[in-house]
Amino acid sequence: MRSLSILLLGSLVVSLSACLEPAEGLMTVGSVAPEVRTRYLKDVDGDMSKLTTYRYPDERMYQYSIDQALKLGKPVVVEFATPGHCTVCDKQLQMLKAMIAKYGNDVIFLHMDQYKNPQAFTAFQVKGDPWTFIIDANRVVKFQRAGRMLYNEMDYAISLVLPKAEEAS
Repeated sequence: MRSLSILLLGSLVVSLSACLEPAEGLMTVGSVAPEVRTRYLKDVDGDMSKLTTYRYPDERMYQYSIDQALKLGKPVVVEFATPGHCTVCDKQLQMLKAMIAKYGNDVIFLHMDQYKNPQAFTAFQVKGDPWTFIIDANRVVKFQRAGRMLYNEMDYAISLVLPKAEEAS
């Protein structure tokens, strides 16, 4: 019985960490985000299957290439998630849709799938997913985290890059 428990615990640890790899060389907070050209909706004539392995994609996550988004002077959330091989990524993208509903006009949300935009993973030095980067209007990475985030965690992280009320007036 004890060996079965150890085997089950070991399997759980392996499955929970399967999507993530060590963060050596990862782009860090304070880095300038790379202006990498990625494929987006116009490039694929609206065929979402050429941009994502996500079963329920939201077109709002595929409106811009990363380089285009960074030039718009708005905060950008880049979500690296490949639901085609990562079940946690699916949950992360569902939560990201709720963030789009809340911040859609003030923040640009981008989803990068490893199978469809591998150059983004290379440029951001991401070696696993899900992985979230939040970039301010000046193209500086203000937040990055590996793994799935909770709604309140992401909500707080996004609030860090939004203009303060006194700055907006």
